[in-house]
Amino acid sequence: MDKARFRDGLKDGLPIALGYLSVSFTFGITAVNMGIPPVTAILISLTNVTSAGQVAGIGIIASGGSFAEMALAQLIINLRYALMSLSLSQKLDSEYNLAHRLITAFCVTDEVFAVASGKGSELPARYMYGLILLPYVFWSGGTAVGAFLGSILPEMLKSALGIAIYGMFIAIIIPPAKKQRGVLAVIGAAAALSCVIFYVPVFGFISSGISVIICAVAAAALGAWLFPREIKEEPADD
Repeated sequence: MDKARFRDGLKDGLPIALGYLSVSFTFGITAVNMGIPPVTAILISLTNVTSAGQVAGIGIIASGGSFAEMALAQLIINLRYALMSLSLSQKLDSEYNLAHRLITAFCVTDEVFAVASGKGSELPARYMYGLILLPYVFWSGGTAVGAFLGSILPEMLKSALGIAIYGMFIAIIIPPAKKQRGVLAVIGAAAALSCVIFYVPVFGFISSGISVIICAVAAAALGAWLFPREIKEEPADD
């Protein structure tokens, strides 16, 4: 039974892993293009499984940002994973001890959360290990291939692949932005504020890491103020 659950996890994690391969490959090239050594890029992916956080992180590293900037930027960008893990913790079965929770929480991503939360039954540790194994291997392996191939690919191709990861982020935000005005407003506000900070000389003292933090917090606060979500109250029991 345990082996069957592990295989089910592997099967469900394979599509996620294949999607991560192309993204991590591009991340490896982008990191090397920013002057980060290939081994460092690989270590980043081995110890972090967060595309948005890693892209922001290498930008801060490349610009010589401080540890405080890095910590605060990662906290804001990756805070959602803590909420996802809290949600998934309600579905874990009785065999889940602290060690299992720490290991699987490390690889909770948007896609892993979506697949795991969609399972109707309780989640055993074997299934979760199968679900996160291939995405983690492909994420780290794709980074390694991209980082080392980046040194032998033509410069034109490296430049093209280097911006592909930003195309991925655009592809992620466009569908919800077309359906929800609030999402579109938040994206527009963040982009506009980022342009102001980058192009207006008076804001030249703001580093890239602090800029990410300011744009994320300000745009999210604006969206929460202008487009609040209504909370439906459950009827009281008689």
